[in-house]
Amino acid sequence: MNPLLLDRLLQIAELFQKDMARAFDGTGLTPARVHLLWVLQHAGPSTQQALAKLCAVSPRNITGLVDGLESSGHVRRTPHPTDRRAVLVELTPSAVTTMTRMQQEHVELNETLISAIAPEDRDAVERGVTALAEHLAVLVAEAESAT
Repeated sequence: MNPLLLDRLLQIAELFQKDMARAFDGTGLTPARVHLLWVLQHAGPSTQQALAKLCAVSPRNITGLVDGLESSGHVRRTPHPTDRRAVLVELTPSAVTTMTRMQQEHVELNETLISAIAPEDRDAVERGVTALAEHLAVLVAEAESAT
């Protein structure tokens, strides 16, 4: 029996998780912390409230993530330039270097994975994967709103 498409997608997800675990072994970085660093890399300095929304976590959770990343030297808290009650969270210079390297590795892995697909099939695969991701996002949102 041939595996279902869902089985292949779950296999891919598991392989990505294993690769991330290998890449961050011994660094103190967890998937949640890496996600926060990725958000900061793209959004720039942000309040913890904004980061909680962008990461879809609670304010308490974002505080713990920021505390951990601040302790490990990946982020720092700085005064907000216009709101005395708020602080901004920003990447440290070493984290910027790490994230720049991570983005480059991301691009390289993307190119490596795409190279496994015949050139004439790449557009169709891209459209299919995009459609699956968008539809799954809708299904997840519907399930969340039903609870």
